[in-house]
Order: sequence, then C-alpha cells, then structure tokens
Amino acid sequence: MKKLISILLSAVLLLCVLPAVRAEGLDVPAPSAILMDAATGTVLYEKNADEKLPPASVTKIMTLLLVMEALDSGRIGWDDMVTASEAAAAKGGSQVYLEVGEQMSMDEMLKSVVVSSANDCATALAEHVAGSEAAFVEKMNARAAELGMENTHFVNCTGLDDGENASEHLTTARDIAIMSRELLTHEEIKKYTTIWMDTVRNGQFGLSNTNKLVRFYEGTTGLKTGYTSTAGHCLSASAERDGMELIAVVLHCESSTDRFRSAKALLDYGFANYALADTQPEEPLQPVRVILGEESTLTPVLQQTAPILIEKGELAGVTRTVTLCQEVEAPVEAGQQLGTLTLSTSTRTLAEIPIIAPQSVEKLTLWELAARLLKRACMGS
Repeated sequence: MKKLISILLSAVLLLCVLPAVRAEGLDVPAPSAILMDAATGTVLYEKNADEKLPPASVTKIMTLLLVMEALDSGRIGWDDMVTASEAAAAKGGSQVYLEVGEQMSMDEMLKSVVVSSANDCATALAEHVAGSEAAFVEKMNARAAELGMENTHFVNCTGLDDGENASEHLTTARDIAIMSRELLTHEEIKKYTTIWMDTVRNGQFGLSNTNKLVRFYEGTTGLKTGYTSTAGHCLSASAERDGMELIAVVLHCESSTDRFRSAKALLDYGFANYALADTQPEEPLQPVRVILGEESTLTPVLQQTAPILIEKGELAGVTRTVTLCQEVEAPVEAGQQLGTLTLSTSTRTLAEIPIIAPQSVEKLTLWELAARLLKRACMGS
C-alpha cells in the first residue's frame, strides 16, 4: 500500500509541471499535427490531433515496430533470409520489384522499407513474422490497443488504400506519435531511418530516402513519410538536439513541401522553447540506517530517473534539493518513501520525486535480536 501511495503521489506531482501547449506565431499548414517529446511523451503542440485520417505509408511505423520486437524476442533473426511470396511481389506503389521466390536479407528488407517505403518488402516482412499479412494486421491492431492508440484501426501493413476495407484504415496524429515514440526506443532502427541514399542487391538497386529532412534538417533521426491520393502527404519526423528528441507528425498535407515545412516548423518550435532537465541529485544519495532490521542500512534510489521537460529559459536556474530521513524502523517495504528530491527554480517547483527503498528489509525476530546482542556482548568481552 505504501508503494502504491508513493507512486500515485509522484504521478500527481510530476503532472503539475508539464508545460502547457503554446504556439504564438507558429505556422503549421498541415490540417492535422502534433509535436511530442520522445523521452516523456509530453505533447508540446497539437492541431486536430485526434481526427481520424488515412496515414498512407506512415502505417509502416507499426509494421517496423512489430518486426523490431520480433527480432528482439528472437522469434525471427537478423541473419534470416526473407522470401517474397506471390502476394508480396504483387504489391503496387513504392517497391523494389521483388520477384516471387526471391530472397533478401533481413538487413536489406528493413532498409528497403525504411528508406524507399517498399510495399513488397513490408508485406514480405509481415508474412515472415506472422505467416500472413492478415495475421500480421491482427498483431498490429493488438499492439495499437496495448499502446493506447484509441483511434487507430489497420487493415493492411503498407498503408495502400486500394484494397478491401481500405476506407477503414485510419489513425490520428496523436496515435502515430505514440507508435513513433515506441519505435524510437529501438536504437537499431535509426541505422536505417538516417540513411539518405544506399543500395540493395549488391549495389544493383538504388534507394533514396523519401524523408528529405534526413539530408536537410540538423539532428534528424527519422522517421517515415507517406502519400496516397486519399491520405495526402503525411510525415512522422523525429530529430534530436542537445539530448532532446522530438516527434512531429503531420497528416493530410496538400503537398510534399507543406508536410516538410509543417514538420520543420514544429521541430524548430520545440527545440527553441523546451529542454530536458536531469533529475539526478548533485551528490550521491547517502545510506539510511534501518533500526531493528535484518540489514543495518539501505541505499535509497529515486523512484524515477527520467529527465523532465521544462521551458528552455528555466534550465540554467534549476536547483536540486534532497530531503532524506537518516533512519527508518523495520520492517521497510520495497518502494517505501524515505525522502524527496525537489527540482525548482527561483520562481516555482518543477517536480518533487520520491526517494524510495529499493528493496524490503524485514524486522529482526526476537531470536535474531537476542543472537545479535549476544554476539556483540561476546565481541565486547
């Protein structure tokens, strides 16, 4: 119970410091847009962010997420060769023109999907993970639900809008930011999302990234473009500067120029106005003495160590103050609050992060206490 109360208290205290959405003078042509901090999930700007719209090939962010998770779990391997089925080879739109039965390495499949938005390779990977595209789409929707993507429904792994039930293939800028944030936790994907130009098939087939920000925007880390006549020009763009990574999603833009201009404006706004403040105390936390405990001391830890997002002008004035009890009586529960780390500026408190016991410490029984006292008496004599 103490641990639950401590966690709830921490959540309440941290919520109060999240910066409000403000966008004076921000010009975003995109009809639907959102800007999110990747580390904290904080939304810094939104515009019709919950409007359900077709995402085109931005869909492939979820496809790539499931592939990366399958690789991490060992269900598929980095050394796998992926075979193109008839269904995969028949996919239209952007492709590398796989032939039925052609095999391509996992590395080249991923590269083709990320850099050139290859629909044939996306389908081949989906089949490699789940056996069929239909089974893979079920996994896509299940994962979306797990991530809290409340307004998303996938009907294919590519974002093509010419198939059965294509009109039901919908998501939102907010949901795309959520799955983009999850994909970015897989650092290996950035090996591909930061490629400008490359080749596959032993240099015989050239790839050029559809995300022009990779070349023209400092710090770009990804992520995925999309276009169909129904969806318009879409983009989930991510970039990192000074340790802060931002995600800008824009949907249903009238032109490719508009989508890149919108994403750049969002990223510029975020980098100009916000920064991450480290939550680590200035000095290591001191051990706390445990009275009548099976362990005589324990070294406390912060309940959460992730940085907090603050307005950039406040960063230089952040102070960190530790309030910590010197002793605690056993029994001690894991997660029990022992103190507080307060982050503040001269004008306001930014966050109060509980300092907790990392593990439980049981109270000495009467027999254990008697034995300890006897041992001390013998040593003293």
